[in-house]
Amino acid sequence: MSHSNQLRDVFDAIADPTRRRLIRLLAETEELPLYELTPQFEMGRTAVSKHLTVLKEAGLVYDRKVGRETRYRLNAAPLSEVQDWVAFYNKFWSTNMLRLNQLLEDEQ
Repeated sequence: MSHSNQLRDVFDAIADPTRRRLIRLLAETEELPLYELTPQFEMGRTAVSKHLTVLKEAGLVYDRKVGRETRYRLNAAPLSEVQDWVAFYNKFWSTNMLRLNQLLEDEQ
């Protein structure tokens, strides 16, 4: 883990489709309270809150109290680790596809 305050791996956090959807929703706005996030899912408030906790432990979400409600916002910085990983394999596949293409052209 690249951030010392992370309690959970970023890849583990984004492995779940519900958490990926939460990230998407938070990316589309500056900040959302739990009561606005919950109706977006077919689960209760407690379940959505648990998913947000996983994202928070991975450093992907910040929360703050405003009165009695908790508002959440995205911290996309830890996603750079995922981007770096995908970029490596993108380069790997591009290189191998070029080699395959060259091989096929040589056989013709």
